[in-house]
Order: sequence, then structure tokens, then C-alpha cells
Amino acid sequence: MRGFRKKNRPVDIDDISIVDHSKSKQAIKAASLGNAIEWFDFGVYGYVAYILGKVFFPHASPSIQLIAALATFSVPFLFRPLGGIIFGRLGDKYGRQKILATTIILMTLSTCAIGLLPGYETIGIWAPILLLVIKILQGVSVGGEYTGAIVFVAEYAPDRKRGFMESWLDFGSIAGFLLGAGTVSLLTYLMGAEKFNDWGWRIPFILSLPLGIVGLYLRHSLEETPAFKQHSESEQANKKFTFKDILAKYKRSMILCIGIVLCTNVTYYMLLTYLPSYFTHNLHYDEAQGNLIVIAVMIGMLFVQPCIGWLSDKWGRRPFIFAGSLVLIFLSYPAFKLLGSGQSSLICAGFIILALGLNMLLGVMASTLPALFPTAIRYSALAIAFNISIVVAGLTPTLTATFVEATGNLMVPAFYLIVFGIIGIITAINLKETANKPLFGGAPLATNEEEAVELLEEFHGTIEERIEKIDEKILALQKKRQSLADKHPEID
Repeated sequence: MRGFRKKNRPVDIDDISIVDHSKSKQAIKAASLGNAIEWFDFGVYGYVAYILGKVFFPHASPSIQLIAALATFSVPFLFRPLGGIIFGRLGDKYGRQKILATTIILMTLSTCAIGLLPGYETIGIWAPILLLVIKILQGVSVGGEYTGAIVFVAEYAPDRKRGFMESWLDFGSIAGFLLGAGTVSLLTYLMGAEKFNDWGWRIPFILSLPLGIVGLYLRHSLEETPAFKQHSESEQANKKFTFKDILAKYKRSMILCIGIVLCTNVTYYMLLTYLPSYFTHNLHYDEAQGNLIVIAVMIGMLFVQPCIGWLSDKWGRRPFIFAGSLVLIFLSYPAFKLLGSGQSSLICAGFIILALGLNMLLGVMASTLPALFPTAIRYSALAIAFNISIVVAGLTPTLTATFVEATGNLMVPAFYLIVFGIIGIITAINLKETANKPLFGGAPLATNEEEAVELLEEFHGTIEERIEKIDEKILALQKKRQSLADKHPEID
């Protein structure tokens, strides 16, 4: 691994880092498994929310039970920014690998604890209180998990393959959610609804423990990222940044990050957390039918996800953010009409429309966000902006369920998605293309010597273009100055 250039020295071929392919693959596996565990819990929680409502809030009405269970899911998102601040700062100071090993331990233990928690009938009011405490701890750990994972993979990924490699992170997310939903469906089928509702719902949460052990092993065996190693050896390594400094200097990047995360994750939580309950509680579909439709479409999403990442390396990230946002704006309402049709084929069609929109957004989010910030603050800034956005996105199931109950309008979820589709369009308009370019402030990353030469030429070409634009601005300012000076008798 070659080192990063020193200050005030031309970048040459020795400054281009050659990334070991086997290490890149290992980084993807380790990071993706952590995402899978996170979304395994979300998948299980979304599919057993109605059961948790009965177990932990038994004296409320069915509607209030569902809203209370979804609220317990949403409240921890308020604590994710705290986790982002803590783990982001530690990740920029001590390295990505150490923090990711820590977050997967906390996340696994908190998820497993839900499966071991006694219900209301056993310990009374302490049951929902402890559930909330566990979810808060989970929220804090997850606050540093996903952002750390995308930073970790981004700093290992060659410039020309970053979109494809990062797309496997959310492949892991979808796979984890699918595994969680599939586990619930399989156990319900094998045990019967009565036994599953009684105690079988605990099994999926407990199963997160062996997954976490494997994930910890993979992460513990990884080396630190090339970009962080380079940064730790640079003059900037000991420079401290406050949140105020980050916001002042990178305000635009923070806003763009928030826009992308909001658009993508509101859609994610709407489809994969809220819709299972929406099918059962609001549309009165058979639970098994609704679950099978969601699982079938999600399997299709798994195959589409890496394709979007691969294509984004060819066509760029912005076209997919535009396309995904347009799907939300123009096709959400028709899609929800199809979901409410009662016919399996039409329900599938509606869900596929929304899933494709989500795929296009999700397929490029992980590769777009790390490129917005330099190495010195990448983890901190990204964790703060991402988790502030997640506070809003995480409220999606609760707010949507509440609005539907209050208005009686089953199209509320469609209107909700349209609003965030507009936010996505505005973000895409203001976003600069990041595909096939080095990470912010870093040297190019290549897969081999031949590619390194090509990247160096492109890197120098980009610098030349930027200098030409600066020269044009200087010339324009000089002409403007001269025009003003000509009007003053004592200024040359």
C-alpha cells in the first residue's frame, strides 16, 4: 500500500494506492454482516409489532397496541445522533475498525436481550420500560454502525468500483431484513400462530447472537482502512474539529447528506417496517399473504441492488437519485391504489414499483455519502448528519400509522412518500457527481498498476480543469476591478 502525498508536493504514480482485492472483499463481508444484523432486528420487529403490542401493552386497544409498539421502535432513533456523535468522534480519532468491532457487540447484545425480556403479565410496567431502555441502547450502537460501515468500505474501495462495492452494504441490509421476516414466517408456519404468539416470537431475536459472533470475528480480523492510515501519518492527524467547525465549513455537504438519507430511509421504513402492519391492520389482508408478497419482492430487490451499484459506476450516482425520487413523486399514489386492490398480482405490482424506487436510491446512497467529507472528519460529520436525518425517517411507521388512524385515509403513506420524493429531487439538483472520483481530499485508489496510471492522468486532468475555472474567475474579477478603478481618479 503506497502512502498518501505530502503537503505541497505534486501527486505522482507512487501516491496512487493499490487496494488488495482480498482485503476489499473481506471489508465488504464484515461491514455487510453488521448491517444484516441491524436490519434482521428491524425485520423481526416490524413483523411481530402486533405481538409485541399485546405482550408489552396488553390493556390498550388493538390500534393503540400497534402504535405503541411502533413508537417503541421509533423512539430509539432519537438517540441515534448521540451514538453518531460518540462513535463518530472515536472513529475519526482511533480508527474505523476498532469502533465497528464495538458497535456490533452492543447491537447484538441489545437485540438478543429483547428475546429474553419478560412481558407485562410477568413484571408489570417494568416490561415496556425495559423494552424501551434496550431499544435506546440499540439506537446508540446503531448510531455509529451504519455510517462506520459505509466509511470503512468507501475507504477500502477503488474509485471505479466504489458504487458496486458499497451497494453490497445495503444488500446486507435487505438480506438481513429478509432473513428476519423469513424467520418470523417460517417459525409461524412450523409452530402455528398460537405458539408463536405465545413465546416463539422470542426465538428470532435470540438468533442474532450467533450472527453477531461471526460478525465480530470478521471485523476483529480486519486491518485499518488505507485512507485512515494515510491520514494518521499526515500533519492533519492531531488537528481537532468541533461540531461547530464541521457545520461552518461543510454545511452544504451536511445538508446534501440529510436530503439523501431522508428520501431513501423514509422510503425504506415505509416499505419494510410499516407495510407489513398496514397490510394486516388497515387493509385486513391475511397475515401470511401479506408477508409472502413482501418477502418475494424483497428477494427481487437483492438481485437489483448490486446492479444499481454497478451501473452507478458507469453512469453516475445522480441519475439514480433523480429516478428514485421521480418514482416516489409520480408513482406512489398509483402504487398504493394497487396495494389496496385486494388482488395478489396487483398488490405485487404496486410493491414492485415502490421497491424499484427504493432500490435506485439505496443502491447509490452508501457510495455517495462518504465522498461528501474529508478523511479527518468523515466518520464524525457523516454520523451526525445521517443520524439527524434518521430521527425523522425513523418516525415514519409511527407517524404514518397515527395519520391513517386519525384521518381514515389509506392514501396517507403515498402522500408522505411524495413529500420526501420532492426533497430527493432538490438534493439531486444540488449534488455534484462523485462517481469514479477520489474521496474528498484523498488520492485515487486503484485495483492494479495499469488502472493507477489511468487514474493519475484523470486526477491531473481534473486539477487542470479546476485551475482553468479559477483562472476564468480571476480574469473576470480583474476586469470587474479595472472597470471600477477606471471610474476613480486616484486608483490605477
